[in-house]
Amino acid sequence: MSNAIKETEELTEENQLSGKEQRKLVEKYDSESRFRNLNIPWMARLVTLISVGLALFHLITSFTGPLVTLQHRALHTGVILVLVFLLYPSRKNAPQQRASIIDFLLALLSAATIVYIFVDYMGIVQRAGLPSKNDIIFSLLMVILVLEGGRRVVGTGLTVLSALFLLYAYLGPYLPRVVAHRGYDIDAIVTYLYLTTEGIFGTAIGVSATYIFLFVLFGAFLNRTGMGQLFNDSAMAISGHTSGGPAKVAVISSGFLGSINGSAIANVVTTGSFTIPLMKRTGYSKNFSGAVEAAASVGGQVLPPVMGATAFIMAETLGMPYVQIAISAIIPGVLYYLGVITVVHLRAKRRGLRGLSKEELPSMRVVMKERGHLLIPLFILIYMLFGGYTPIYAAAWAIISTVIISMLRATTRMNMKGIIKALEEGTRSALGVAMACAMVGIIVGVASLTGFGLKMTSAILVLGNDMLFLTLFFTMLASIILGMGLPSIPTYIITSSMAAPALVQFGVEPFVSHMFVFYFGILANLTPPVALAAFAGAGIAGGEPNRTGFISLKLAAAGVLVPYIFVYSPELLMQGTGVGGAVLIGVTAAIGIIALGAGFEGYFLEEMNWILRVLSVTSAIVLVIPGIVTDLIGFSLLAMVVIFQVIKRRKKVNTAT
Repeated sequence: MSNAIKETEELTEENQLSGKEQRKLVEKYDSESRFRNLNIPWMARLVTLISVGLALFHLITSFTGPLVTLQHRALHTGVILVLVFLLYPSRKNAPQQRASIIDFLLALLSAATIVYIFVDYMGIVQRAGLPSKNDIIFSLLMVILVLEGGRRVVGTGLTVLSALFLLYAYLGPYLPRVVAHRGYDIDAIVTYLYLTTEGIFGTAIGVSATYIFLFVLFGAFLNRTGMGQLFNDSAMAISGHTSGGPAKVAVISSGFLGSINGSAIANVVTTGSFTIPLMKRTGYSKNFSGAVEAAASVGGQVLPPVMGATAFIMAETLGMPYVQIAISAIIPGVLYYLGVITVVHLRAKRRGLRGLSKEELPSMRVVMKERGHLLIPLFILIYMLFGGYTPIYAAAWAIISTVIISMLRATTRMNMKGIIKALEEGTRSALGVAMACAMVGIIVGVASLTGFGLKMTSAILVLGNDMLFLTLFFTMLASIILGMGLPSIPTYIITSSMAAPALVQFGVEPFVSHMFVFYFGILANLTPPVALAAFAGAGIAGGEPNRTGFISLKLAAAGVLVPYIFVYSPELLMQGTGVGGAVLIGVTAAIGIIALGAGFEGYFLEEMNWILRVLSVTSAIVLVIPGIVTDLIGFSLLAMVVIFQVIKRRKKVNTAT
């Protein structure tokens, strides 16, 4: 290994948290990471066998095609539940090194729900609408297992919400007229959720059993080869020496990882354990350092090509080509990160913060020589996705190519033990999002059964009072509330089912509506009081959680502004415009986002008074809106700001001399 790479890794080890500290932080803010550390060999081997078996099943079916829909989703959900009960304790003071007899019993019951679907599949189909006693028993069992498994993995928030929806389905006739419905008995509710593909085995678990699992598995293989180190080293080489370099490293590396990794919280802890101490060392405050990492990690979910796997789900939900969604999301995604980097850069300039010395930084040439080949699987993935192959097939080949290409260098090579470990880690990483999807299936299933989605749409439209802006505002609030404490994929599924229809009914294009609710759903990770990504960043930095959350919202201001703009002007999503028009829109919007960052930070060339800050923010909003008239107004306002800043700087220079 070269000296430059060694020096970088020494710098990493010097500044980052220990593995034990990282694990504690992940477990504190991310319930999905609270695994048992099994110390009984046969139990550990059993979990490995089941995990590897499930991973191989999904890899094989990506080539051969899935099983019958209900069976495929049931097998995925049942095995996930088995692993959940073996790996997650029922409470904090439960055994942390072994599974209890009750856990094994619940795991066996979970397996029984799979067996029943396979053994009596034809009977289930033929009895549609007329469930037998066994149907009802296994349906009730599955609903209970999903709620308990979800409670252990995802936490109480989504579990309580799912339980409330079940009560809503049962108590319909006794509720206020606005939300009342005819009501359903327990048998009808649980059989609808278990024996159809509209409930637990609906779209949410369907995407978990296809796209999500394989892309999480792909991320596990990349992580095993050292892709995270490649992103960190590359970002260090590119921007580590600039003003506020470590913060820019955090933005760049977290953006790359966040697009592949569907968990913003895990991304904060993984990347932030290195970048946050470096930011603090170069002069950034605790709260600001944590906020930068949080905002950058959350933004990865809207960054093409993978978008945390949400792009594929959106494509299937809307019946749109994946390529069209990925291309349309480029400008908003880039604007989001430009906004974060702008504030980071201006904060560094304002406070005279320097970057790292050249001696502390790796050479890009050396970095690419050591680990650059790890980018090839990503290029293969992107080529196949844009070449018309299915995302499942492309992800499977990306995983296989990762193993093959890792062999090119000794530092990245995966042996059989490493492959098995990656298969197990990938399956473990998928447990949380799979359980969230299963519980989302309960919510969406009840909404479908009772018509709750239509009632929520009507409520948003009534509050909006036939005004698009108010309708957008209340849809934004609904999306943030629905997205609190959830991974990005379940967030999208819930918000697109519950909140997006209000915008569609108002006349907004479905794709634009779905992008709007998705943006605000993931921003729930930054909005107190339940800003889990910001809280994780504050935990690493030693900052104040709510303060960190509000700063991260300021950093993510582009993510708040841009969704409103592309509703009014879909050209920002390349809807109804060509390449030339898209480039022009992108350039003017980028200038607007820089002006927005300057206005929020209160600094451009020099300190800005409140008048210049208002002018700067106003010019930003006008510039981001596509159109010749708006561009002329925006540039005029911005020119005034720049002129006053230049005059102030010259006066300062003259005074100094």
